[in-house]
Amino acid sequence: MRNNSITGPKGFMAAGVKCGIKVSGKPDMALLVCPTGATAAAVFTTNKITSAAVEVSREHARSAKVYAVVVNSGCANACTGKLGLANARRMCAMTAAETGVRPGQVLVASTGVIGHQLPMAKVTEGITRAAAALSDSPRAGLAFAHAIMTTDTKCKRAYRQIMLSRKQVRIAGTVKGAGMIGPNMATTLLFVTTDVSISKPLLGKAFAEAVGSSLNRLTVDGHQSTNDTGVLLASGQAGNPRIASRSRDCERFSAALTELCTDLVRQMALDAEGATRMFKVVIKGAATQADAVKAARAIADYPLFKCAVHGGDPNWGRIICAVGSSGVALDPRRLSCKLDDLYVFRNGTPTDFDVKKAARIISQREHTITVDLGIGRAGDFYYGCDLSAGYVHINADYHT
Repeated sequence: MRNNSITGPKGFMAAGVKCGIKVSGKPDMALLVCPTGATAAAVFTTNKITSAAVEVSREHARSAKVYAVVVNSGCANACTGKLGLANARRMCAMTAAETGVRPGQVLVASTGVIGHQLPMAKVTEGITRAAAALSDSPRAGLAFAHAIMTTDTKCKRAYRQIMLSRKQVRIAGTVKGAGMIGPNMATTLLFVTTDVSISKPLLGKAFAEAVGSSLNRLTVDGHQSTNDTGVLLASGQAGNPRIASRSRDCERFSAALTELCTDLVRQMALDAEGATRMFKVVIKGAATQADAVKAARAIADYPLFKCAVHGGDPNWGRIICAVGSSGVALDPRRLSCKLDDLYVFRNGTPTDFDVKKAARIISQREHTITVDLGIGRAGDFYYGCDLSAGYVHINADYHT
């Protein structure tokens, strides 16, 4: 049976265990290890308030080789001062001791409630137990995926295989994220493994591009976390000639990585807090790409439209309203909007569309909204989801 988890690519082991950080008693400590050392790329939140884990991992990600990533869920370790920073470093040191490497060769990530100190006695026990459970089995990869979850209702995983210079290269990823999701790392914890052989600069570029066109194009509630972390580890064990330039192999790897990240984004959108549907906003005819991004996000973030999607209501006026208030350049006389392939507004005028058909489109699990601003040739897109009462219930009770 093919291993589709993050232990699927050659050279990786993982574990996920319970150590009591979460009141629920669910898994809350995870380890991902590359015993031979991996080339690493990482992206982090652009929030000016960052967790202790982000501060430490930004520093450690510069290492030539990374051997392990330690992750806890149930406590964000953010806004925790000098003690929180010391605890994040302790997590790296403890993991390093268990795996026989240096603390600076270990990355750390945390997720959960902000403002609480980590219960280090439980964390210590958790790291020890996770190290003892390390395995390259599919079950271990799945355990890791479950241990990083918070309000997620299901673990999210993706896997791709490609041939590079007649060698099979594997890429696998898992992501945590259901709420507090706004662009610029899409407020999540993302972990990707691959066995491709590639230089660190090119790996970093490929990862930044993949995240930029996937996770950075998802908004659930427009709010960015203090803990966003994305890590890509390459073991180099696939046996392909080392990618050291922008070659055809490099482009193929980058495309597969972007496809994998996009797969994870769709899973996130459909598992967003209280979500029942997702949509893609495509902007065309913009004066600049920046305007296209701004207009797409304005629609994807617009609460009134998100509520309409939840109710299966083809209220296209809310789309036009969101675009008009976004501040982008547009031509009202050429402005157009369609739901999938159904035009509901064209060249500044409502169309005589079939309302029932429009409602069916909006009520689908996934649909696409296309808006032409009628002023230029630039375009871009965003992913979004509906807004339901479930989102309010989850976030009203989250801290308690």
